Amino acid sequence: MSTPIRLTHLDSEGAAYMVDVTAKTPTVRSASARAEVACSPQVVAALRQGTVPKGDVLAVARVAGIAAAKKVPDLLPLAHVIGVHGARVDLGVEDWGVLIEATVRTADRTGVEMEALTAVTVAALAVVDMVKGVDREVTLRRAMVTAKSGGRSGTWVRPAQGAQV
Repeated sequence: MSTPIRLTHLDSEGAAYMVDVTAKTPTVRSASARAEVACSPQVVAALRQGTVPKGDVLAVARVAGIAAAKKVPDLLPLAHVIGVHGARVDLGVEDWGVLIEATVRTADRTGVEMEALTAVTVAALAVVDMVKGVDREVTLRRAMVTAKSGGRSGTWVRPAQGAQV
């Protein structure tokens, strides 16, 4: 019989609570994430030519992602309020759509995986919002944490995955 998984945000009775990190020492931490927005060939062409009717999609999405990284405690009720000391969101137009990657950094008591994941997903939502009038089938997909460093558990990197289509 396997040992049951213990979720850190549940007490012994199963009630949700915010984990107390008061005693933890602040350390430099970083997390990266990625997401994809699959678009029609017409939207990909418009993104490359800068002719999407609503404007500069990639610039809007970049700023939306950075702003989102700083709002995680407002969105996720058990997330800690931490200092987001650095956030970078990069977007690239691929033949299948838009690849979004973000890295968030802090010097705090807990990690920034949720901040990085929120950055890429909100940036992806901004892309969807700006192109949905042109492509009703636009799809946000494959949002994931790709790496993290710092803290007690150290460094982790997601194993390489094949090309996306």
